[in-house]
Amino acid sequence: MAKKGNRVQVILECTEHKNSGTPGTSRYITTKNRKNTTERLEIKKYNPILKKYTVHKEIK
Repeated sequence: MAKKGNRVQVILECTEHKNSGTPGTSRYITTKNRKNTTERLEIKKYNPILKKYTVHKEIK
């Protein structure tokens, strides 16, 4: 059974945490409308490991 609509689940991963070299990852799962936002999402979210708000980018 196919889903209706253009909404898809995407995974957001912290960019600063990747570059810092500390163990672990900060990831969030959210949905976006593929028809309205064709480019990748960039949202500021809280990173509990670094204990601050950082930019999280959509990964494939």
